[in-house]
Amino acid sequence: MPPTKPQERTPWRVRYWLTWPVWNHDDRRLRAPFRALLPLVLTFPALAVIQTAVRARFEHPIRELLELLGLTVVLAGGLLVAARLIDRRPVVDYGLSLDRDWWTAVAVGSVIGISVNAGELLVSIYAGWAFVTGFTETSGVLPFVPAVVVTFALIAVAAIWEEFIFRATMLKNLAEGGAGYVGRKPAALLAVLLSTLVFAALHAGKVTHVSQYGYYAIAGLVLGGTYALTGDLALPIGFHVFYNFSQGLLGLGVSQVTPELVVLDLAGPDTLIGEEGLVRVSFVILGGLLLLAYIRWRDGTLQISNA
Repeated sequence: MPPTKPQERTPWRVRYWLTWPVWNHDDRRLRAPFRALLPLVLTFPALAVIQTAVRARFEHPIRELLELLGLTVVLAGGLLVAARLIDRRPVVDYGLSLDRDWWTAVAVGSVIGISVNAGELLVSIYAGWAFVTGFTETSGVLPFVPAVVVTFALIAVAAIWEEFIFRATMLKNLAEGGAGYVGRKPAALLAVLLSTLVFAALHAGKVTHVSQYGYYAIAGLVLGGTYALTGDLALPIGFHVFYNFSQGLLGLGVSQVTPELVVLDLAGPDTLIGEEGLVRVSFVILGGLLLLAYIRWRDGTLQISNA
């Protein structure tokens, strides 16, 4: 009777080569490009469907509360699916340790994010490009304080989703996948660039001219670079959430209507002020430099994280 061992191996070899392009048999998980993109592919349409359905059927303020609930469910579900089924890694490996040092870094990022917008506000007023016309205004039926709380929650969930998608899954997996081909540091730099391009592209709805993508590209480089240097989401989350939130609160928001603590009349040229103006871009770069300075002070060095 002929040996059966070679025949038994044949189906396994066929399955191996058929699945090799998408499945890493050594790590027993999907290959890096699929791990990098699947969380975005799965959650972005879900967010779009929820927002479209809620905004079409409900009015303010129920609309915002249902939208917040839906966004939170998608974020939590996406995080669990990515960690357990796609990445097959602990959630903490994304940079979500949630310990005391983590929250300290969140607070530092928050202060830097608020300070950046406060600086932009002062410069715009001093230069005569913006004028204060009122205080504590909101366009909805909710009083100012509840409107601020709901707005903050929506902005926070959206910003955390972006950090989870573009930094924790996309950047991290692209860097891991490329390390075996070009080395750890070059792979991390390429991952920052690639994730930044996708980050900027997904803000196309706020862009009216191709040059305005530069603002989102710089913001993506700041957030991605911070994550690459720390391997942690604390600083990017703190900066991103409170930068977006304080921008509207200080009257500097353009693309979204939010409660305003300071109401402004922007009178300067679009090339200098506004959502993609030179003043805003300059202060985003300053925010990135402040984040780098904090990392250098805290860690004693600036180098690509091993996390």
